[in-house]
Amino acid sequence: MLASPSGVRSTPCHAQPSYFTFSRRCNFLSSPNRPRFLTPKKSSNFSSLSLLLSRNGVGCSRFSVRALAEPEVSESVTAAGASGLLQPVSIKIPFGGREILIETGHIGRQASGSVMATDGETIVYTSVCLSDVPSEPSDFFPLSVTYQERFSAAGRTSGGFFKREGRTKDNEVLICRMIDRPLRPTMLKGFYHETQLLSWVLSYDGLHCPDALAVTAAGIAVALSEVPHSEAIAGVRVGLLGDKFVVNPTTKEMEDSTLDLFLAGTDNAILMIEGYCDFLPEEKLLEAVQVGQDAVREICSAVKALVKKCGKPKMLDAIKLPPPELYQLVEKIAGDELHNVLQIKSKIPRRKAISLLEEKVINRLTDKGYISIEGTTGSVETIQDLIDEDDEDEEIVVDGEVDEGDVHIKPVSRKPTPLFTEVDVKLVFKEVSSKFLRRRIVEGGKRSDGRSPEDIRPITSKCGLLPRAHGSALFTRGETQSLAVVTLGDKQMAQRLDNLASVEEFKRFYLQYSFPPSSVGEVGRMGAPSRREIGHGTLAERSLEPILPTEDEFPYTIRVESTITESNGSSSMASVCGGCLALQDAGVPLKCSIAGIAMGLVLDTHEFGGDGTPLILSDITGAEDASGDMDFKVAGNEDGITAFQMDIKVVGITLPVMQEALLQARDGRRRILAEMKKCSPPPTKSLSKYAPLIHIMKVAPEKVNAIIGSGGKKVKSIIEETGVEAIDTQDDGIVKITAKDLSSLEKSKSIISSLTMVPTVGDIYRDCEIKSIVPYGVFVEIAPGREGLCHISELTSDWLAKAEDAFKVGDRVDVKLIEVNGKGQLRLSRRALLPVPETSPEDPSSKQLTDNQAEVDVADSWKASEEGTPKKYVTVPKADGLPEEKIEQANVKSSATKLASSSKSNSEETSLLPRKKVFKRVKSSSSKAVTGVSGKDGE
Repeated sequence: MLASPSGVRSTPCHAQPSYFTFSRRCNFLSSPNRPRFLTPKKSSNFSSLSLLLSRNGVGCSRFSVRALAEPEVSESVTAAGASGLLQPVSIKIPFGGREILIETGHIGRQASGSVMATDGETIVYTSVCLSDVPSEPSDFFPLSVTYQERFSAAGRTSGGFFKREGRTKDNEVLICRMIDRPLRPTMLKGFYHETQLLSWVLSYDGLHCPDALAVTAAGIAVALSEVPHSEAIAGVRVGLLGDKFVVNPTTKEMEDSTLDLFLAGTDNAILMIEGYCDFLPEEKLLEAVQVGQDAVREICSAVKALVKKCGKPKMLDAIKLPPPELYQLVEKIAGDELHNVLQIKSKIPRRKAISLLEEKVINRLTDKGYISIEGTTGSVETIQDLIDEDDEDEEIVVDGEVDEGDVHIKPVSRKPTPLFTEVDVKLVFKEVSSKFLRRRIVEGGKRSDGRSPEDIRPITSKCGLLPRAHGSALFTRGETQSLAVVTLGDKQMAQRLDNLASVEEFKRFYLQYSFPPSSVGEVGRMGAPSRREIGHGTLAERSLEPILPTEDEFPYTIRVESTITESNGSSSMASVCGGCLALQDAGVPLKCSIAGIAMGLVLDTHEFGGDGTPLILSDITGAEDASGDMDFKVAGNEDGITAFQMDIKVVGITLPVMQEALLQARDGRRRILAEMKKCSPPPTKSLSKYAPLIHIMKVAPEKVNAIIGSGGKKVKSIIEETGVEAIDTQDDGIVKITAKDLSSLEKSKSIISSLTMVPTVGDIYRDCEIKSIVPYGVFVEIAPGREGLCHISELTSDWLAKAEDAFKVGDRVDVKLIEVNGKGQLRLSRRALLPVPETSPEDPSSKQLTDNQAEVDVADSWKASEEGTPKKYVTVPKADGLPEEKIEQANVKSSATKLASSSKSNSEETSLLPRKKVFKRVKSSSSKAVTGVSGKDGE
């Protein structure tokens, strides 16, 4: 059972009774509809069954049979065995400054065309297949492209939960578009067999980009296949290193390049360019295009030689075009009225008028599938007579019986068959409408809305529409309108990219483009972003990227949403203009303002009475885009270009035409920028009060772990305690705090400062909380997250048995830092800060040490003497009721002459001391130091 190639369920072939006829001999004949068909031995006046099979009203009427006749094979290509498969072929072709290997016939031999392209160690496999049965005629070539970067190519697996490649990533969608856009203009009209192109990256070396290789491989695969097309295509990338252009640079070279130009075309024409640069002048861009075109021409010459060796015959006999006389009939019926309808300026009324006119033409030409034009009955009878003659000598076999011979479908119905189908009429009517629109522009010099080719539609803009958004702008140009909204956030809002490169990459700026069906007044399905939306969003994003500040200057992640609320052409460039205004309204310090414009083209003006000079249109509408020959989008400021994208619908765009379009686009950008300055109300150019606050701190790199804590517990506790949104740390010591208000920001900043501070001996900390009590002292928190030990001997000046006797958890004390050991542990003292109370002479036992004595005692009590003997202190009473003093005991040398002078004056003071012992009095602030004493006998 055959599935419908169009994706919808087809009408079964047994919807009406049918019979089969057989003849004894088999002949091959060409048909304008099908590549190959069978016919009886007897010659027939009706040499083609295309009209019969395409007009019998049955769902399976349009079909063709392929591969019934063996294709002609060139002498250089022979069959491999009985399978008829071609022998493998491998060649090397130039690819910029190096060569790539092209192999065919090795893998995917059952496909219509397959190619393995190798650049360094990057390998891309591409295959082309087409359906056996043609789909319904359409003005859109039935081509689908799928490109996939498999993580196994780089020796990796997907970073998500599902390890199998799933939804197409944005980067893959962009490369799909780069493959599709240059291929589509080369496909011949009238070929309705659904064509599928699949491309996989099987190996990636991280040095050679696979996108240009994939486009070139796709062009070669189509050229080798049976799909009819005009010319082979190839794609290259051009970079600018200094003043030198480099074709297909490596990824390392692209890091220093100021230009990223991707170009695809044939050996004599450019079909597609897309690129991004940093305010590159138009003249420099044209030089890059010329370099790329020369490289493409060299590749296409090598591809043509390969196609001559092993290319398959094209299915030119499967092309079906509407009858030529139908064009004349449509012009005769709708010509005058179509001319008037195209002058309607508004899009919706013009579209409805054209739709009504199309229905009128269809009703005039057909009536439920029958011809309603005078003078056509004879033609129908003649066709029917030919069918009768063709069936005279054939034996009719009922369904189910099979005999040798050729199979033919014999129609039962003898109704008159129309010459034209409704689909043919619609296709012709659309082409005639485009022809009339082009003629009006060339002959009258006026477009549908009354503008000249260089005019720009009226522009209005205003900012600050959405009060709670961080930045917003509404940009309107004619009937195209974009609502741009900016959201600011921290690093957690950045877009994570999962690509073939093993390096984890984040985007701090991204633009998301949305095109709802309501923007064109239609009803449609809403779901995931389409490939068109992803492509337009990327173009607008890359256009705005060069004017953004660096992360050091503006540490925010920036998200721009562009919702197209109205559309009549050039919506992506409206997103550029609206996005620029919204960024200014959000307070983003942009380097300058930029604008975008879309250019159109009528290439052949001879057809409409012109002098043959291509006519370039500025700021094209949707109808001019559909009916024109080019869609060239350019974004930048008054002096340079930041992004560009060109799609060609015909072959023949040359560099002089591009140059004229670029210069005309520059004039258009300047006019648009002047209108954007008239924005009312203007952008605020300051941060919204609803935008988050981001504070950047620089700490010692070794202190980062102190902020994070074990398993991130510390940083989480800070976020919960202070109420900030996020705290982001980097290995180089950069700390970013994101908060909604200033109070929470200051609180978290204080905590982090305390965690990362470097304490100094002698610092005093006030009102510190006791966190815990241990037998040997208490732990005091001098700053959030930083604790030190205050030994029990340092708590009070008096002797203390237990710390619990005087303190409890939660008490607040003043402490002084007296030591930091090698592990960074802090030793604190409360006693060092206690005042020295004045004591009365009557209570000598209550004598307290002075501040200087306390400091000396604290310092000396933890040190040993030079001889390794601990120092000892004794209390010595003074005469005349003076307070006792603490003095240091020392060994005394037996020198009578040294102490003789002081024996008398100190006899009473030392009467209680042992003999042959002398005491050195510790110097205090309240009395003089005693240098020495001697016994009564003078020794």
